[in-house]
Amino acid sequence: MAAIQVQDLRKTFKVQKNREGLKGAFADLFKREYTEVTAVKDISFTIPEGEICGYIGENGAGKSTTIKMLTGILVPTSGVLSVGGYVPYEEREKFVRNIGVVFGQRSQLWWDIGVIESFQLLRKVYRVSEADYKKRLDELVERLALQELLNRPVRKLSLGQRMRCELVAALLHNPSILFLDEPTIGLDIVVKSEIRDFLKDMNREHGTTILLTTHDLQDIEALCSRVIMLDDGRIIYDGGLEELKQRWGTGREVLFQFGSATKLGQLNHWTDGMPVTWSAENDLNAKAWIPLDLNVSDVLGRVVGQADITDIKIIETNTDDIVRSIYQSGSAEKPEEARAEQDGKEVVHV
Repeated sequence: MAAIQVQDLRKTFKVQKNREGLKGAFADLFKREYTEVTAVKDISFTIPEGEICGYIGENGAGKSTTIKMLTGILVPTSGVLSVGGYVPYEEREKFVRNIGVVFGQRSQLWWDIGVIESFQLLRKVYRVSEADYKKRLDELVERLALQELLNRPVRKLSLGQRMRCELVAALLHNPSILFLDEPTIGLDIVVKSEIRDFLKDMNREHGTTILLTTHDLQDIEALCSRVIMLDDGRIIYDGGLEELKQRWGTGREVLFQFGSATKLGQLNHWTDGMPVTWSAENDLNAKAWIPLDLNVSDVLGRVVGQADITDIKIIETNTDDIVRSIYQSGSAEKPEEARAEQDGKEVVHV
């Protein structure tokens, strides 16, 4: 069953045009001029129950606007959407009981009161029974190690501590769908890792559907099997992360460190017949460039046992570089695929 269904979703804003100079400012007092800006342009996607999906794009691509429509904060200009079986902006009261939301740059906790008091207020907002609240709170507090933070005012928490509390606040009513908008922004690597582990456990144990927007692609790699990529309000890619790497990745590097001198000619001889490109700084350090369609183990099998190897390092496809290349081109099609399509050749798309 689908947790989120979106069909031809569009959002257009009217933006005031400010005329220049004192005369223009005076004219704006009496007659304002507007221009239309379309932030989301007829997008469609379906997210099944229990999936963790990454929703990524550059600043201004339309990510946050989409999230706000999916959570009922904004009303779409056109299109159809269903979240947990509800239309968010029409069935607000019933709908919010099924979702949790964490905005990395906004708080749903009360700034000057203790964390536990914020949780108690949210229990009443979501109409959670005392027994269910206590059971859920105990589970979340233990999992995120918040015992010492419960009586502190929110304003005295570090950013990492606050974000852990924000997650508890969003999950107190046990929602089936969780929206995360930049949940790890500004956090150190230790806290990021803790939050990622927690989200994976929540998904595995409770089947929570998670839609995650982030600029940190390590969040995507750690959590998501599927990626929806947005550019200028349009979806340019919807598919698996590994498929994206296969489509755009150019290969892998394997760095070898030898205990004794090993000539470049020997390395080329051992991998003769394989599409491997060797380069070397000196006789003790060499680099093999291996295309994606060749198994690294096959190359290692040719070299290990022949040479005195002291260290091997495999450098996989860099997701940041891949995504950057896609944004620069404005399409998730590789350049040669786009040319082939224009030439009338058959191209298989993800």
